[in-house]
Amino acid sequence: MSAIIDNAPYTSFHRRLALACSGGPLLDGYILSVVGVALIGMTPELGLSTAEVSLIGAAALIGMFVGGALFGMLTDKIGREVMYTADLLVIAACSVGSFWVTDVWAIVALRFVLGMAIAADYPIATSLLAEWLPVKDRGRLLGKQIIAWYAGAVLAFGVGYLFLRIGGTGSWRWMLASSAVLCLFFLVVRRGSPESPLWLAQHGRDREAVELVRRHLGREVTAEELRGSPAEGGERLDAGSVRALFSPAYRRRTMFCGLFFLCQVAPLFAMLTFGPAILGSFGMPGGTVMETLGTGLISLVFLLGCYPALRAIDRHGRRPTIIWSFALMIVPLAFLGLWPTAPAVLALFALCAYAFLCGGPNVLDWTYPNELFPTSIRATAVGFATSVSRIGAAVGTYLLPLALSGVGIGPTMLMAAGLTAVGLLVSVRWAEETRGVGLDQSAVAATAPAVPAPTERQPAVPRAARSVGRA
Repeated sequence: MSAIIDNAPYTSFHRRLALACSGGPLLDGYILSVVGVALIGMTPELGLSTAEVSLIGAAALIGMFVGGALFGMLTDKIGREVMYTADLLVIAACSVGSFWVTDVWAIVALRFVLGMAIAADYPIATSLLAEWLPVKDRGRLLGKQIIAWYAGAVLAFGVGYLFLRIGGTGSWRWMLASSAVLCLFFLVVRRGSPESPLWLAQHGRDREAVELVRRHLGREVTAEELRGSPAEGGERLDAGSVRALFSPAYRRRTMFCGLFFLCQVAPLFAMLTFGPAILGSFGMPGGTVMETLGTGLISLVFLLGCYPALRAIDRHGRRPTIIWSFALMIVPLAFLGLWPTAPAVLALFALCAYAFLCGGPNVLDWTYPNELFPTSIRATAVGFATSVSRIGAAVGTYLLPLALSGVGIGPTMLMAAGLTAVGLLVSVRWAEETRGVGLDQSAVAATAPAVPAPTERQPAVPRAARSVGRA
């Protein structure tokens, strides 16, 4: 990757592109959260069983598993720009279609397709954004994509609360259809977004690549500089090759990105989808309004926890941030597991503490896979990590209501703490440091990644933060 992109000044072009790319995460947070409120009215109206409620909660996540793996590969093969707006059109159509559903299987089918379309956006948008960002702003802006996710979740509970107040529980159809409005907004914002010059250069479209850099960054660059050299990380790999992800060079990184992502989001998604049920288990006052507001508060704390984490990954590094975050996340979950009869206020406080501490892995969900893989398989890696994470999220979302009714809240929270501990072990073993490193250099599959030289705005990386987990 050319140093011209790595060292380019941060401009309004980058701000608009970051806003446009945030559409997928925001819609994901909104769509996966609003169903938790919609289920309050949907369950009695359609006569849903516990298993059917679980299936509806997990359907979008299963779709994301399929969509992430499939569309990540396609994005590396046919380009980031091709599907950049098509996926939003699919989301809008499924959202509107949700208004007319009359049975559980129609809801499951629509939410499965919604999940596929949302998962398609992650490798498309985050790879496109990473390949345009200056190195000093890359971690911050990729990390802010997950803030958009939580903003969508908070917005969903706010919208759900308003619908409950105005239309009662029978307004659940309007809740599900409301995401179409967000799709229309981001379709407008994404108009004119450019293709990645790195992808164009690697696919022989040199003139287009050079012209895009000149137009949007005002700099001159050659296609050879954009392609890089193998020594600098410009690996000549087949575009969209899943086999390359599991080659000896990248196997450890592939396992790390998928596993830490899974261990983080499995409890998280279950908590957001069935937040009212969890709070009810600890004695939170009943009623749709109180349950919705309680879950919305937890979502807001998830969002707030991302801000100190964004500072930490640039000040202290990616590796120490993810390790300490996972270690501290275990504490409130274990507390709830060991004291299942805790007062509702303490339970809510512990869940908020977990949500705040989750900021470290949150802001690295898409930062790590975009930094640890080269352009030819970057979107494939993001899509694969997303798919693996959604396996855990789907299983957790499906099993949580069954666990609550079967073994109770205490063992359920201890299982969540155990899964978080696995995330800690994976991070201690395999997390690498990519702070302040150019995108090509961070993507070099080596035992010890390059350490950036100190610059005026980027201090030297402390020796402790340079350690890399051994395979």
